[in-house]
Amino acid sequence: MPTAAPLDLRDWHVPDAVSWWPPAPGWWLLGGIVLIAVSLLFYASWRWWRNRASTRAALRQLAVLRMEFTADGDVRQFAIGVSQLLRRVALTRFPPAEVAGLTGTDWLAFLDATGGKGEFTASAAGQLLIEAAYRTDAIGDSEQLHRLAAAWIRQPQKLRKSPR
Repeated sequence: MPTAAPLDLRDWHVPDAVSWWPPAPGWWLLGGIVLIAVSLLFYASWRWWRNRASTRAALRQLAVLRMEFTADGDVRQFAIGVSQLLRRVALTRFPPAEVAGLTGTDWLAFLDATGGKGEFTASAAGQLLIEAAYRTDAIGDSEQLHRLAAAWIRQPQKLRKSPR
């Protein structure tokens, strides 16, 4: 019997490892969705921060008024400053026609209706807002007035546009 010639066989080998690049289409889609979600989150955070800039500025101004009050102890000037500050903030948040003409108890009722929770009309600090400009001997609870004003300024407000 004739002997067969040896076969010229090569040794077995392992296939190359699967490459991580380029990724499959599903990974491209997932990456795009994540990128869009992160972009939207960043944009929403930036808008929220920018819209709250006026609130931060008003609270800084209130802190300045309080430091001036601490230095000189003049309740009348403090109440006048707080009243002016609240009016400026109200004019940025609400239509001027709705805010500009308000005085006295109407002004306090507006503050209560827009976040004061009834504390401006019910407290002596609220009365101080409307009486301090006309009295040289203004006496009142400046701490309560500061607390009420800060709470009202911090209230999240929807900006309402006047109908045209």
